[in-house]
Amino acid sequence: MLSKIIAETRSYRRFWQAESIDIATLKELVDLARLGGSARNVQPLKYLLVNSPSQNTKIFPQLGWAGYLKDWPGPVEGERPSAYIICMLDTRLSNTAECDLGIGTQNILLGATEKGLGGCRIASFSRELEIILNIPDHLQILMVLALGKPKEKVLIEDSGPDGDIKYWRDASHVHHVPKRSLAEIVMVGQSD
Repeated sequence: MLSKIIAETRSYRRFWQAESIDIATLKELVDLARLGGSARNVQPLKYLLVNSPSQNTKIFPQLGWAGYLKDWPGPVEGERPSAYIICMLDTRLSNTAECDLGIGTQNILLGATEKGLGGCRIASFSRELEIILNIPDHLQILMVLALGKPKEKVLIEDSGPDGDIKYWRDASHVHHVPKRSLAEIVMVGQSD
């Protein structure tokens, strides 16, 4: 059921690094983004697929991990992503792609969940990444999807009465994600 896959599609930040993801699987995931909607049907996004350990080693230190977990520098060796999808804007086609980026990355992550994989959207990265990956001038990195077989458990729970929505980890490294209640986010228009 779709709601089950959506609930299981969380941000995973620790992976079984030795479990590789082949390029064919990454292409299948990007195809889900391609099939999704695009504002004005411009389709301005391009995707760079990376799954080689040597390239992964160059990408990893350029990424910022889990802003709310101030004392956590990111996954340790052995728990790092086994693949990345670099999401880029083709500036020859458009100067914006926020809608497309959200739709595309969600489709990719839903597909990853269906395959027993997980991922994390990362928008905090060094611009040095464009140099390391030899990205042409007309392409701009918007987001990096870190992918792998999840090594952690992520739980959705109701946010507390104080409304705090900051995710956190317990002593067992279970990642807790507080969500606002449906009643808090839904407004119903007045009937005639």
